[in-house]
Amino acid sequence: MRVRDWQDILADVTDADVDPDGWRAVAGERRGGLGEDLYLGHPNAGVYALKTYAKSPVELRGVGGRVARRIDDDLEPLLPSQERGEPARFAVQSPPEDEDHAKSMAKRLEETVKVHADAPTTPEDLFDDVMDALESPAFGPMDYEFDGRPDRLDDLTEEFADADELLSEDLEDLIEDDGVGRGFQ
Repeated sequence: MRVRDWQDILADVTDADVDPDGWRAVAGERRGGLGEDLYLGHPNAGVYALKTYAKSPVELRGVGGRVARRIDDDLEPLLPSQERGEPARFAVQSPPEDEDHAKSMAKRLEETVKVHADAPTTPEDLFDDVMDALESPAFGPMDYEFDGRPDRLDDLTEEFADADELLSEDLEDLIEDDGVGRGFQ
């Protein structure tokens, strides 16, 4: 695994030529340190691990890497699934290319909201349609704990223990180099 900047990993996710609604995520507090852990997975793109921390209230820093080329039968239960009725959702967005593209996206979004306002729908259908209107490159179910760690996060960390150790070392180096310690700079 090659350790890279967390934003480069998100660029890989947004540039992946896969079905955008096939992504799944698990995230929570980093075990034994400052920051958060995040795993993003797609059956055709693999699994990515990210470790991030807030250097300041406006700057997020971190590292990540691709830890698996695909989701096999052993990894499948470790990631959330809409089929299992897991309602939390996430999305990765890319900015519009230019003003015309932004106007086009806004028009599609407005039409989508109008359609859902006039017809019976589910929150999941609305979310999916809004993500399509905004041309989200990656979205799907998520298991997330703001002030803790979902069990799946511990399971994924154990599954990819070597990668976790390598990413933790690189993140600790970033934190030390930034002089952040355990608070904002």
